[in-house]
Amino acid sequence: MKHVTVLMGGFSTEREVSLTSGAACARALADAGYLVSTLDVPRDVRGIVNGIPKDTDVVFNALHGRFGEDGCIQGILDIMGMPYTHSGRLASALAMDKPMAKHVFAAAGIPVAADLLVDRETLNAGDPLPRPYVVKPFNEGSSVGVRIVRHGDNLEPYTVATWPYGEQAMVEEYIPGREVTCAVLGDRALGVTEIVPQKGFYDYAAKYTAEAAATHICPAPLPPALTQRVMELSVRAHAALGCRGASRADFRLDDTEPGKIRAVILEVNTQPGMTPMSLVPELARHVGMSFPELVSWMVENAQCDS
Repeated sequence: MKHVTVLMGGFSTEREVSLTSGAACARALADAGYLVSTLDVPRDVRGIVNGIPKDTDVVFNALHGRFGEDGCIQGILDIMGMPYTHSGRLASALAMDKPMAKHVFAAAGIPVAADLLVDRETLNAGDPLPRPYVVKPFNEGSSVGVRIVRHGDNLEPYTVATWPYGEQAMVEEYIPGREVTCAVLGDRALGVTEIVPQKGFYDYAAKYTAEAAATHICPAPLPPALTQRVMELSVRAHAALGCRGASRADFRLDDTEPGKIRAVILEVNTQPGMTPMSLVPELARHVGMSFPELVSWMVENAQCDS
């Protein structure tokens, strides 16, 4: 029997989501017949190394956010020679660094939104881009800290004192239109889901709280050619970053030009959510893959870069 240790929790802003993801994955792996251990990851390298049982065959990485999906934990596991699920350290670091990921996407011919990387003082000195625009941390996940600044807004997007995400922010042009997402397993796109928030945009609350949950339309009601375009771009983005295992690419469908829809990539998530409300398990079900089958696929395709 293969022994799988699930890494979960951690110390990022997405700790609670990771705990939920990890618990769901641990149950599904046990249902699939694996011996399962769990580790709430401490901010201590020795604690991480000692906390993974010595007879572990594969680590299932259910961490989200910084230090869990940005190459840090991947580097530790590579040093240990321990196979783990999802992407390796370089792809994880690239995907988490939004400006760098966009350079990679653009070089691969994938449409991206115009952006600027600004310091906190510049952010509050005036509009860095014409409104509407988006302000986001450049290295957080799950839409943590994201705000849309629209025409007529009276409040500054943040003040210098209240920006908690480091010395810089990413400012990006706002892309109007529908939002869709596509899951990739290995080199295969599973399908496309449309995301319809109850209000505003697909923020942290819409992703993870039942009260504000967005509607997921799976499969997305798109023309076949557009569905195929989003799937092809998702696989291309996965490959351009060097991802492996599962990833999820998010897009806006720019409909400002009459008769033409432009798919613009927002980001690739190398550690997609695995909660009951999450999109990748939903798309896997769409192609006939149960949740235990999905996590089993991830375990059986685990690697390390040692």
